[in-house]
Amino acid sequence: MKITFLGTGTSQGIPIIGSDHPVCKSANPKDKRLRVSVLIEWNGFHYVIDCGPDFRYQMLRSGCSKIDAILFTHEHSDHVMGLDDIRPFYFKQGDISIYAHKRVIKALKRRFDYIFTTKNKYPGAPSLHVNRIKNKAFKLNEEEVIPIKGLHASLEVFGYRFNDFAYLTDMKSVSDKEIEKLKGVKVLVVNALRIQPHHSHFNLEEALAFIERVNPEKAYLTHISHLLGFHDEVEKSLPDNVFLAYDELEILI
Repeated sequence: MKITFLGTGTSQGIPIIGSDHPVCKSANPKDKRLRVSVLIEWNGFHYVIDCGPDFRYQMLRSGCSKIDAILFTHEHSDHVMGLDDIRPFYFKQGDISIYAHKRVIKALKRRFDYIFTTKNKYPGAPSLHVNRIKNKAFKLNEEEVIPIKGLHASLEVFGYRFNDFAYLTDMKSVSDKEIEKLKGVKVLVVNALRIQPHHSHFNLEEALAFIERVNPEKAYLTHISHLLGFHDEVEKSLPDNVFLAYDELEILI
């Protein structure tokens, strides 16, 4: 399994438009972060988790030429607003499969009604093969994927476990029952927004405590804001098995 971090930033990305914050002015490429997303290449298939407003550029930058499915964590703009840019994949492949909770599908239908409509549909609009998922395991091309439910403030979101790899973002709390689903995972990705507490995201302290509970071999932090600090400085402060993810980082499992 190959994981490519397409984006590791928070909803505004880094740098933030018009910001004079030192991290936003950093010349280090690792401090420049697009909206959060990952590409998973698994047994010859290509899966993307979330497609935010940077999706087009992320696909060009990664060289990805095929998508077998998109999995959505939740419906916030930084996770869904690139959906229209699946068109080149649709023109080559036909209907694109998406997997999401029924609430997320409902939100996508509101925002992208022209994609979901079946009457007088514009010829250039893409079409989807919609898979509504619940908080139970499902199959992707005969491989099992396990949703991990968490709360983003009061909003339910899904992380996903793929064998030895798990990806969670926009989490503020995860129940003991859901944490049990992560036991034995080798590589864990989890959000760590900033140093100070936040009402709907793990801060760094909470993310590290969560990692300690899950106890993976390695963990990577994502959904990072400029307020976490400079990449190189923060990474020096982390436990030996915890790393800051950065855009275009590739890992093999």
